[in-house]
Amino acid sequence: MKLQQLKYIWEVTNHQFNISQAAQHLFTSQPGISKQIRNLEKELGTDIFIRNGKHLSSLTPAGEKIVAAAADILHRVEGIQAIAEEFTDEKLGNLGIATTHTQSRYILPAVIKTFIDRYPEVSLHMHQGTPMQISQLAADGTADFAIATEALELFSDLVMMPCFHWNRTLLVPRDHPLCQSSRLTLEEVSQWPIVTYVYGFTGRSKLDEAFQKAFLEPRVVFTAADADVIKTYVRLGLGIGILASMAVEDDDEDLVAIDASHLFDFSTTSIGFRRKTYMRKYMYDFIEMFAPHLDRDRVDAAIASHGQPGNDTLFSDLEIPFK
Repeated sequence: MKLQQLKYIWEVTNHQFNISQAAQHLFTSQPGISKQIRNLEKELGTDIFIRNGKHLSSLTPAGEKIVAAAADILHRVEGIQAIAEEFTDEKLGNLGIATTHTQSRYILPAVIKTFIDRYPEVSLHMHQGTPMQISQLAADGTADFAIATEALELFSDLVMMPCFHWNRTLLVPRDHPLCQSSRLTLEEVSQWPIVTYVYGFTGRSKLDEAFQKAFLEPRVVFTAADADVIKTYVRLGLGIGILASMAVEDDDEDLVAIDASHLFDFSTTSIGFRRKTYMRKYMYDFIEMFAPHLDRDRVDAAIASHGQPGNDTLFSDLEIPFK
């Protein structure tokens, strides 16, 4: 059994059983991967993949366990490499971040600027996606950190820590009747067509929950994952925008921002990583730059308590800031 063979079965699985795509990703040939998979199956005495003709379609029951074990081994190898790099040059390396458009566009730029100033030789790689994609990217090691608000139940395999709370703002054209409201109500909002986030993105669930509790049916006429797209369609007159307050900028002076934090429960953005990740110094520093209350001791405590009874109380006495 060779480490390369384990990498092949992992990458083929990670590319939805497409050997050609796995070969491209690994800069090798499709026949070479197929041959090594067959050799590994022969050595183990069991099939790893279910085949449909010449194509792989899924994992066998044994294959599911073998690929999971292979992933664990590959992650441990990455940890060994990280340890060696840390002692060779603690300021040299790579850092992958998986997150949504809102975080990468409005929150992370200042953090990344500070990080680059301190660690100019660390290569940063930003991966944007849905919460499901973010979870997968962090779980399979493509990204070191996952930063997300929605669908935290997808992150059960990751150590997740709360970074900050945030709420929502309405954006409307300057001549909109809601500009005359002294204190906005959900009833007033529900009377207008709404432009907001796609379900599962950027705290959308809190918006839906608020209307449901008030027994109101919001008229959502357009959704997008990108706050800039939401603003564009508000400017076109398609509806009123409901978006994260962090996405409101000085350049939006042609629109009126109306505070809506009293209408919706706040959302919490968290950062996470695989528990078995070897945490290099610059990784601890990045977390603290993003969330100053998450110092090295707090991160180590979260790692130690992950999956243990009572770990949900780890941050209960911590004052989480609002943005």
